[in-house]
Amino acid sequence: MRATKCTCIAALLVTTVFAQDPVAKGIEEFRQGHYAAAQTTLEQAFKQNPGNLHARTFLALSRAATGRCDGAANDLTAVYAGQNPDLRRLAGLALAQCHMAHNRVDAALPIVMDLEKQFPADADVLYEAAKLHMKAWNDVVFQMFQKTPASYRVNQISAEIFEVQGRYGDAVAEYRKAIEKNPAAVNLHFRLARALLMQSHTPEVMDEAFKEFEAELRLNPNDAVAEYEIGQILLAENKAQDAAPRFERALALSPDFAEALLAVARMRSDAKRNNEAIQLLERAVRLQPENESAHYNLMLAYRNAGRNEDALREKAVIDKLQSPPAGEFTEFLKKLGEKAPNQ
Repeated sequence: MRATKCTCIAALLVTTVFAQDPVAKGIEEFRQGHYAAAQTTLEQAFKQNPGNLHARTFLALSRAATGRCDGAANDLTAVYAGQNPDLRRLAGLALAQCHMAHNRVDAALPIVMDLEKQFPADADVLYEAAKLHMKAWNDVVFQMFQKTPASYRVNQISAEIFEVQGRYGDAVAEYRKAIEKNPAAVNLHFRLARALLMQSHTPEVMDEAFKEFEAELRLNPNDAVAEYEIGQILLAENKAQDAAPRFERALALSPDFAEALLAVARMRSDAKRNNEAIQLLERAVRLQPENESAHYNLMLAYRNAGRNEDALREKAVIDKLQSPPAGEFTEFLKKLGEKAPNQ
């Protein structure tokens, strides 16, 4: 009886508040997804107080939500140009959605880019940005297939799509078609080699990938990653002496290439040149502080150089990187009655 009485009093208070403030009622209806009801409520509120910015904003949002973008565009644009950041965010999102609904990608793009700058960690903004970029990409790819079906670029984009899908055999076939049409195009031989290696590591495939990386380097001698990949193939074939100059050149071409730093440092460590290895590995961890492999190799290099305290410090960093983060999942395990990690 007491609970029922309290509920009735709360409902009465809410009703009283809404009666006194129809703008609040309209906003609440909007937030609950009752857009038509919100529109009716806010139209009345706006008539009574045309200067109420919240009434104007949420009326425009309600109109947009019910498909009346044309009737809401002017007010949304005005609010978006205003100073209230919360209302600007809502108006900008609605404007972008309206433009997208009418396939006006060019109009939506500057709004979304501005929202990304203003609200870089906002999930709704990032979601709209993802939708926009995906639509723009799909539209351009469709035009490519429609207008230039015989171009090597169509084969290239098809191969890249197959790679994303994990269909490496199909990707290899499309890259080969693209190369046949334009053997001098930069990056095709590299992508073919990578697709081959993703498909298989048999000696025959690795030999073919090696040749494709070499073909890429003939077109672009400054491709550090191609040099590095050749070094990796040679290393897998137990040809460390041949791999070493490849890694060295990759690092010379790209001094901040962390993987090349790591490869050259391992070579230095194997040659007992520990101080040189340490210098390279310290650069690598500065570039990639969360790279476990870099910290692990730096720990070994410190240990080999007799710098035990530094090695222990690196071990602590590795342990921290490997430990699961505390938070929701740990709490979830606790609720299940399981022992949470590190407890």
